[in-house]
Amino acid sequence: MKVGVIVFPGSNCDRDMYHVLRDVFKINTEYFWHEKNLSKNLDAVILPGGFSYGDRLRAGVIAAHSPVISDVKKFAQKGIPILGVCNGFQILVESGLLPGVLMKNNSLNFMCEWTNLIVENNKTPFTNKLKLRQKIPIPIANGEGRYFADEKTTKLLKKNNQIVFRYSKIVNGSTFRIAGICNKDGNVVGMMPHPERAAEPEINPIDSKPSSLIFESLLNAIGVAQ
Repeated sequence: MKVGVIVFPGSNCDRDMYHVLRDVFKINTEYFWHEKNLSKNLDAVILPGGFSYGDRLRAGVIAAHSPVISDVKKFAQKGIPILGVCNGFQILVESGLLPGVLMKNNSLNFMCEWTNLIVENNKTPFTNKLKLRQKIPIPIANGEGRYFADEKTTKLLKKNNQIVFRYSKIVNGSTFRIAGICNKDGNVVGMMPHPERAAEPEINPIDSKPSSLIFESLLNAIGVAQ
């Protein structure tokens, strides 16, 4: 198994993600600079959090035009698991791989706090080890994390089971309290909270197991024995 972590100018959670994948879950992990092509033998691709291009113009919009995104789209079409976390979620939305938009939080402030997610879809490569309605204690850290979708899009998300995570309470004004979604095929998942910051007991003061299951789900999805 091999996972690629894409690095954009301004990424700052790439090392956190790399550490969790390689050191905690013993996954062969490699960085890929955004101007280079992805290896064809990758089993999954991660777009980490951060502030690509300093969030200029709009969070994720410039990175969505990086050369590597062409490969990400090809991988998505092939059904390869792809996860975008925080800024990675914003990039997936801006590139058209996921519907909706990410806007400024309704507080207009950067938010950095612990919250709880509720699992709404446990059929994706990143949630298959989780239970429906399971609660995940996890941190958020974003300024433009408010997911918005119009009524038509929201209805389609519900109909197609594309809502993966919801906040347990109103956090930033997101439509339907959405914290994470997937594409229609379920292999492309975007989420605003940071599972890589919650998957180890040393840094999770509440319960690290639920976030760990996100990574264990990936291993399960590609047939790696646990």
